[in-house]
Amino acid sequence: MARSDEAEAFFTAVYRAVQEIPRGKVTSYGHIAKLVGTPQRPRQVGLCLKHLSSEPSSRFHHDNVPWQRVINAKGVISPRSQPSGSLNQAASLEAEGVTVTTGALGELMVDFAEFGWFPRVLPSEAEEGDSDGEDEEASEGDSENGQ
Repeated sequence: MARSDEAEAFFTAVYRAVQEIPRGKVTSYGHIAKLVGTPQRPRQVGLCLKHLSSEPSSRFHHDNVPWQRVINAKGVISPRSQPSGSLNQAASLEAEGVTVTTGALGELMVDFAEFGWFPRVLPSEAEEGDSDGEDEEASEGDSENGQ
């Protein structure tokens, strides 16, 4: 099904924002939503990533959009419809040097204090002379990763 122009613009904004997450870092669906100007739409960010193409011929696809670097606001890798989905995401993150732990209920987790990426603005949008818009302090990330 074809996307509306508005939906296509949102998907593109999400994919471009996710492309800016540095290797070895993670952020939340809510923070991506905030960075693209729609803080009320973290679930839609998840839908965009769910529908990311696996075809290398697509403009945005699994190889050029690091979808694995986006997790939920609690630092947990969100469950997938396939049991292996969370494990594949964890393996991809571990290959980048991100430590993934297992919580008391078996959930796969990443420590935002160590691996979180929560800039105020996307680096591509930061003004020259600015310190690149980064603000990775845990206190800043903690207050924003749920939005």
